[in-house]
Amino acid sequence: MSAENEPVLTVQDGDTITFETYDCFTDQITAEDQIVEALDWNKINPATGPIFVEEAEEGDVLEVTIRSIAIGDTATLMTGPDLGVLGDVLKSTTIKRVPIKHEKLLFTDDITIPINKMIGVIGTAPKKELGSISCGVPDFHGGNMDTTAITEGTKLYLPVNVQGALLALGDCHAAMGDGEVSVCGAEVPAEVTVTVRVLKEHHIPTPYLIKDEYISMIASAKTLDEAAEMATKNMVKVVETFAELNSDEAIHLLSLAGQLRISQIVDPNKTARMELPLRYLKHLK
Repeated sequence: MSAENEPVLTVQDGDTITFETYDCFTDQITAEDQIVEALDWNKINPATGPIFVEEAEEGDVLEVTIRSIAIGDTATLMTGPDLGVLGDVLKSTTIKRVPIKHEKLLFTDDITIPINKMIGVIGTAPKKELGSISCGVPDFHGGNMDTTAITEGTKLYLPVNVQGALLALGDCHAAMGDGEVSVCGAEVPAEVTVTVRVLKEHHIPTPYLIKDEYISMIASAKTLDEAAEMATKNMVKVVETFAELNSDEAIHLLSLAGQLRISQIVDPNKTARMELPLRYLKHLK
């Protein structure tokens, strides 16, 4: 993701757009016995876009409402040496192709897993001075946040760092658990329909989302400890502002009612989120 990327489409504030996405392997894997070394690793974690939003200016916030995520009938999984939590002990790379039927993944003959469609990579262009950031890296602009709550019905809020925002997304999953511990979810190509809205005078330190009457502050950093602390401190600021509590009361509230969750621990930056019911933020419009 980069401020230098040429937009493929220009849209207006309030428009609804459908993105066609590859899976995280750029649809290169079609069989479980495929030779992994033959893959083009420069094509991992692609994002479709970017789109230029006419009214979006540096300093604004882009609200992205995820209307639908349409997926196919097969998901791909892969893990191996130097990949995921067990990358230091795995001796060989394995590929698994999993059928999707009746809203479930047929993982084995005995195990089915309900689908949980979500977007792994979604973000705006980073600030010009930061140059290009790989689609595999999450940061303040969004990117590879791999957050299971970025799903249908979610409103995601991203900072606008350059004119037009330059929104891009990809790396969709049919299902994934918090952590993404093997280094991938149930990877699928998808069609993602979103509505974009530009918010003026709405400054945010990191991306956040609203879903099912919960608000989650999302933070990414080199270590999970740093990401967790950042997400928590940013939620304290939100509580101070919209619940009219002081910092002592805000951190007590988060200790009682907040949920600190791991989004992923396998990317170059780790991602955590602090989740709180919206009912505590009575002044949030």
